[in-house]
Amino acid sequence: METRKPSLYVVPTPIGNLADITLRALEVLKIVDTILAEDTRTSGFLLKHYAITKPLQSYHIFNEHKTLGSLLQRMQQGEVMALLSDAGTPGISDPGFLLVREVLRAGLAIDCLPGATAFVPALVKSGFPTDRFVFEGFLPHKKGRQTILKKLAEEERTIIVYESPHRLIKLLEQLCEYFGETRLVSVSRELTKLHEETFTGPAREVLMHFQQKEVKGEIVVVIDGQKN
Repeated sequence: METRKPSLYVVPTPIGNLADITLRALEVLKIVDTILAEDTRTSGFLLKHYAITKPLQSYHIFNEHKTLGSLLQRMQQGEVMALLSDAGTPGISDPGFLLVREVLRAGLAIDCLPGATAFVPALVKSGFPTDRFVFEGFLPHKKGRQTILKKLAEEERTIIVYESPHRLIKLLEQLCEYFGETRLVSVSRELTKLHEETFTGPAREVLMHFQQKEVKGEIVVVIDGQKN
């Protein structure tokens, strides 16, 4: 079976520690024609650190529909591109799904490299079952949030959600309300960075812990599944 050269490489980048990028990711970034970046400043810093000089083009949630057509046309003409998000694997709660889908629909080849993503270390460090889990990404802020929380409260699999620092306390309060104060919860923040922290315990205890400090950094919340 013939293997076609990819027109698009999906390249995971470190979630904090720059040393976590793979050797293969660096090789790919050196050979592509253009790098699509969620934030050119963030990706530019990474590329400069590894002495990689390539044209950077902004590709994010606010322009992905507008730029899609021209990007596909360029790939069809032979241009090879790499897609980066600010941190982790593109498409996982970051821009990427739309581009990947349309590139495939256009009959072009894609290669997605394995690499960093925040929820995997948070899941493993929680000590909760890893054989079956559900990833919810960022929960909606308002519309449908309570409905989703009530449904997830009955979920038997381990649950993983992303949250921003200024909304963590609200989420933990809601977990106490809908899941119960004794449901085990694990909160990881600043993963792979100098001030990395994982705190695990009953929901009420976790809430009290984070109420007593200023919360910074990207956050992954892992919730033990409902026990029968």
